[in-house]
Amino acid sequence: MRFLIALVLTLTTLAASAQDYYREKRWSDQIVPGLVVGEAVWITQKNDHKFLSLWTEAENTRGAIILAHGRGWSPDFELYGVLRVKLAEAGYSTLSIQLPVLGGGAKIGDYIPTYGEAAERFQLAADWLKAKGFKNISIVSHSLGATMANQYLINTNDKTVQAWVFIGIINGLEEMFRIKIPVLDVYGGKDWEITQVGSSERRKQIMKIEGSQQVVVPDALHFFEGKEDDLVKVVVSFLDDVARRQPTPAAR
Repeated sequence: MRFLIALVLTLTTLAASAQDYYREKRWSDQIVPGLVVGEAVWITQKNDHKFLSLWTEAENTRGAIILAHGRGWSPDFELYGVLRVKLAEAGYSTLSIQLPVLGGGAKIGDYIPTYGEAAERFQLAADWLKAKGFKNISIVSHSLGATMANQYLINTNDKTVQAWVFIGIINGLEEMFRIKIPVLDVYGGKDWEITQVGSSERRKQIMKIEGSQQVVVPDALHFFEGKEDDLVKVVVSFLDDVARRQPTPAAR
């Protein structure tokens, strides 16, 4: 499995051709004119494509979060728009990034060729936050965005990201022995079956990493409708705990 994924990740030209940049533009055309909280940031990839990110800065920030959405969505869609604002209100500045999207009918497996470009976007986001002076940087990712974050973290040598939160992940974890940072696995008590069924195996993997946790939010669905505040509390509590363990300054 790793060989197949590694092979796909090297085919960067094929990955680029798989992207639906027009769909990305439609998302940004809807989001940017009506943006009330935060500001639009355009980050440029090696192929000169600029992807939208939404920067929401917290007062007296304790750190920064790269926020990653699920399959086919945008950095401000429903749960992600709520998280980017509420996490900032709770003291963590957020950079909610547009991940690669395909057409509306694309299945999960169709996204494998996009993992290379997703990894580039995670790295560029981390570099952007580091350039702003942040030292405490984490990834908070949902659904397929969590799978993409998993692939980024096991294939990067960069040490910028200090914690990873994955919410409602829909795939099994890959090669967690390569990940040396604290991990939080959080999912809903009424999450998708695939997420709930894999919880025990995920717990075995993440608990091998010091400081990691698994939390179930009671009665929450996959998109945490009506349970967003509960989710934010869990995420913030975990990130605060990670920050307390760090020998370096917590925020900048």
